[in-house]
Amino acid sequence: MGEDLARAELLAFPILFLFSLLFFRGVVAALLPLLVGVIAIVGAFLGLRVVNEATPLSVFALNLATGAGLGLAIDYSLFIVSRYREELARVGPGFEAIRRTLSTAGRTVFYSSLTVAIALAALLVFPQPFLYSMGLAGIFVALFAGATALVVLPAVLALLGSRVNALAPRRWRRAAEQTASATHEGFWYRLSHTVMRRAAPVAVAAAVLLVAAGVPFLGVSFTGVDASVLPNSASARQVDDALTSEFAPDRGSPVYVAVEAPASAGDEVAAFAERARGLPAVADVGEPAPLGDGLWRLDVISSAEPLAQESKTLVGDLRELETPYEVSVGGETAGFLDLQSSLGSRLPMALGLLAAGTFVLLFLMTGSVVLPAKALLMNLLTVSAAFGISVVIFQDGNLQGLLDFTSQGALESTQPILIFALVFALSTDYAVFLLTRIKEARDSGLPDREAIATGLERTGRIVTAAAVLFAIAVGAFSTSEIVFIKLLGVATAVAVLIDASIVRAFLVPSLMRLLGEWNWWAPGPLRRLHRRIGLAEGGTARPVPSEP
Repeated sequence: MGEDLARAELLAFPILFLFSLLFFRGVVAALLPLLVGVIAIVGAFLGLRVVNEATPLSVFALNLATGAGLGLAIDYSLFIVSRYREELARVGPGFEAIRRTLSTAGRTVFYSSLTVAIALAALLVFPQPFLYSMGLAGIFVALFAGATALVVLPAVLALLGSRVNALAPRRWRRAAEQTASATHEGFWYRLSHTVMRRAAPVAVAAAVLLVAAGVPFLGVSFTGVDASVLPNSASARQVDDALTSEFAPDRGSPVYVAVEAPASAGDEVAAFAERARGLPAVADVGEPAPLGDGLWRLDVISSAEPLAQESKTLVGDLRELETPYEVSVGGETAGFLDLQSSLGSRLPMALGLLAAGTFVLLFLMTGSVVLPAKALLMNLLTVSAAFGISVVIFQDGNLQGLLDFTSQGALESTQPILIFALVFALSTDYAVFLLTRIKEARDSGLPDREAIATGLERTGRIVTAAAVLFAIAVGAFSTSEIVFIKLLGVATAVAVLIDASIVRAFLVPSLMRLLGEWNWWAPGPLRRLHRRIGLAEGGTARPVPSEP
């Protein structure tokens, strides 16, 4: 893990800086997200260290804290700095520019950090250390990144003033000034109008493409963590390969049966062992061994691999064998089945918390119930596409040579849950960026179609840049020697790029055009609730219509 983190950081930091130079158009501005990222990562490590005093945490949480810390720092820095440049062009350097930046972009960053934290908090409902450790890392890094972007970054910008554009070639400086001042022109403005003129076919085509990308996930298979996730050079992998190739199946991973019976019950335990020997898929049954304290151990050897269906059936059969004593079944196969059962039982609660938290925050931001529902649907499309591509690459074994891994023929069980929460959070993150600018334009008096185009023009370049930089930050984990960390990096990077391109550039404007005034609808009681507790920017907002 230490080698993986060092390699990812060594690869990511220089590439991130080079791309930041391109997107931020200046050396000084390009250094700001790295500053925010370092503070967010250190803060997340501090939070994990404090929690670690009370409970053990997975070492893999360090990966998420590093990758997500850099990615979110870049997202928030891009949004704050770009808005500050806009305000510099309007009112010049000084307190007013900072105030306007925080009342608009700062509000967006506040919502975004909360949505990311809430989405990853859904992982805390799972008892598995890997998942709740990742959830804690995500919460800490989102909150620290948001707080740094809202406290430290504005202070730095106030000190820099117009020098935020310093150390930039004249051509880059002119481009930055043009981007900051232009509203009704530009690539994203023209693209949004093109999309909205053909809203229905574009929406259908984008949705079909995402659904098609997700279809391979219907054939997903799940597996556990064993030595096959390690590189061939690892000694543990070499020993495991030798055991697999040179010994009978499952000899190294028997099914353990613990029988709670007194020492005098040897005959009954032996009879139980004899009945176990008659079960299908049993290759051998060891002699019952008394362990003392009213406990006997019995090793049952399956004729199949530990995670083969025959071995799974054998565990179920052993648990159903009639006996007057308490019987517990363990081992690799039983552990995998229990993990699946635990994940399945907690999954509805996690999904419910994630959806409810996201919906409530988006409602507080927009005053609409339609936009949050639409955001949830589009997030699901993005996640399904990421899942489908993950199956094609990691389960089916495509790109093994390019990514330097050996496919397990399945996906590790906890990874889809982690990827779902992380991708859902990031998709909502980009949705917040876009919707706030559309709402701001609409509240200023622009008609819906013009507000959508203006919002996309203002955020298109920023969201695309943020997605590319985030993909670099987490995509660096594709160099990991551990297969499921490689999967996490690749799947998240692909999902972020899909969301920033297909979803934000085509699906969002086309659906918003089709829905028209319905985008901003909410029932009367909820409209009144939003007027009381909804967080809004300064100024008078346009009332949300009861009926479009």
